[in-house]
Amino acid sequence: MSYDLIIKKGKTIDGKPIELAINAGKIVKIAENIDAETKQLIELDGETYVSAGWIDDHVHCFEKMTLYYDFPDEIGVKKGVTTVIDAGTTGAENIHEFYDLAKQAKTNVYALVNISKWGIVEQDELADLSKVKEELVHKALTELPDFVVGIKARMSKTVIGDNGITPLEMAKNIQAKNNNLPLMVHIGSAPPKLDEILAHMSQGDILTHCFNGKPNGILDQDTNKIKEFTWLAYDKGIVFDIGHGTDSFNFHVAETALKEGMKATSVSTDIYIRNRENGPVYDLATTMEKLRVVGYDWSEIIEKVTVTPAESFHFTAKGQLAEGYDADITLFKIEAGQKTLTDSNGFTREATELIKPVKTIIGGTVYDN
Repeated sequence: MSYDLIIKKGKTIDGKPIELAINAGKIVKIAENIDAETKQLIELDGETYVSAGWIDDHVHCFEKMTLYYDFPDEIGVKKGVTTVIDAGTTGAENIHEFYDLAKQAKTNVYALVNISKWGIVEQDELADLSKVKEELVHKALTELPDFVVGIKARMSKTVIGDNGITPLEMAKNIQAKNNNLPLMVHIGSAPPKLDEILAHMSQGDILTHCFNGKPNGILDQDTNKIKEFTWLAYDKGIVFDIGHGTDSFNFHVAETALKEGMKATSVSTDIYIRNRENGPVYDLATTMEKLRVVGYDWSEIIEKVTVTPAESFHFTAKGQLAEGYDADITLFKIEAGQKTLTDSNGFTREATELIKPVKTIIGGTVYDN
């Protein structure tokens, strides 16, 4: 048997030896040792980790926007990330143009369609509810089924104007009429209040910016405890997604939640060009390092950028190292080092373990980092 690519002498995040064979963009064999003919060989040093390709489920990468934008390969393949999900930058009126650009990228690009028809052209895209057209969202979902993997509603004061909880009610109605597809909800400053938002969300819905440091976040700033109603949402299976962003990740909130037994479900960046170039986000690896200094194990951090986002967005052939799955793979090192990490509010922690992608493999094609 001859293969297109064999990866030898790797190890899983749990330290187990692993070798993989790839044909036609798929993982076709996994074993501790594979000896066979191959067109391309990657022979690792026994100290390089192999994981399913990293998935960043909250980015902004439609380059023709002006408010929040970036370029898929700058935040994807060049950073060890095989798949990105653009979180509602575009709406039904401009998502086809985004799709035409996105399919040219090396990185796998998917999108959540904003329920507002032009997406985030301006900060307050849900202040005018006439822009929410249920039939247009359905049309986008129908015409681009392999690109659009869910819908997005941004539920914070600067976005909704005087509309309160109504945009979320509209989003849930759209979701119900479209096979209960994934819904991501952004939270920030009130109104609407967090308890009202969570009460309208269902199991499997994704709450992004879960560890923001705002008064309307999960932490009661008077008692320094996680708000009780937040636990009800967490326990019923709402997905708590990091969505770091310029203004939405706070070390103290994340640490307090962990002490109480609440962990983020998935790890994402909310990256776009300004917080990539100027911080505090930079890339997915840096966000993963922040969860490590908070107290998460590397094995669970890897799970939160592979298995979990794949499940949240119904990717049936991504997120796991398994035979028959897409050959989307991240090869990386974890090294001792020193690095000052800064959250969205300017607070810092010192990292002593740094995670560094060395190769990104997308559909069996190898890219160096």
